[in-house]
Amino acid sequence: MSAQAPASSTGSVKLDAIKATAAAANPNAPKGLDLYSRFAFAGAVCCAVTHGGFTPVDVVKTRIQLDPQTYNRGFIGGFRQVIANEGAGALWTGFGPTFAGYFLQGAFKFGGYEFFKQQCINQFGYEAASNNRTAVYLASAAAAEFFADIALCPLEATRIRLVSQPTFANGLVGGFSKIMKNEGLGAFYSGFGPILFKQVPYTMAKFVVFEKVSEMVYRSVDKSKASSGMQTTINLGSGLVAGFAAAIISQPADTMLSKINKTQGLPGEGTVSRLVKIAGELGLRGSFTGIGARLIMVGGITAGQFAIYGDIKKALGATGGVEIAK
Repeated sequence: MSAQAPASSTGSVKLDAIKATAAAANPNAPKGLDLYSRFAFAGAVCCAVTHGGFTPVDVVKTRIQLDPQTYNRGFIGGFRQVIANEGAGALWTGFGPTFAGYFLQGAFKFGGYEFFKQQCINQFGYEAASNNRTAVYLASAAAAEFFADIALCPLEATRIRLVSQPTFANGLVGGFSKIMKNEGLGAFYSGFGPILFKQVPYTMAKFVVFEKVSEMVYRSVDKSKASSGMQTTINLGSGLVAGFAAAIISQPADTMLSKINKTQGLPGEGTVSRLVKIAGELGLRGSFTGIGARLIMVGGITAGQFAIYGDIKKALGATGGVEIAK
């Protein structure tokens, strides 16, 4: 009867030896829950900071999506219209729910992505996971995003209501409370379907493209010898490409999400029937309304996220993430 690999085995003798050497060299390195909590914190900060910082772009993008007849002067023109009509402060409408929502979402997304990658390795072995790493990236990203969206959805619904109806409430607490009081808990999840259709493909594309571009770059750059500045630059560049791909893939669902959260549905009207109606009204061209602003926003956000995430992981000593690239 052959001996079984230890519970902590990756399924690869070579990788187990590398991990054992690293553990011996740094016995205090975080492991298990401690390690994943650091991944989650790094993800929370990178998402909250980037999405929060891009709130003005998101306000203009959402206005263009919801009222294209009024906001029909392009991205820069949309900025000028908002400022002229409502003042510069209006560009920061929804900052509270944006920061809070994406702090929670980032924790689940990045922490979950690392966690589910490890589960794939535990289930199939390191070599099999590495040989099928695109599938591992896709499955891990999708699973992580599903749980992240459960946390994000109520705050995203509040943000869209505040942006689309400037007089609806005064900030996160007021808007959240008003929706809960007048419409109930279900109103926060009326856009859960569109969020899944938007965020799951978005996150799958985001992580896969980032991993693939990074892998391509590191074929010509020795990662072990690359400076911290060089690694941050590579993360920025890979993140920018990943952001552009993710934005294009998820744009139709993003437009539908903005539409469905703008107002309440008709009495007795279900979410699915509302989505079908909105899709029919938009058409293919209408579903890509605001794509220019969103490319700028998502490209910048994603580049910033991966750069900040990598730097915070290093600062926290959370460098034991699952690397299955060859």
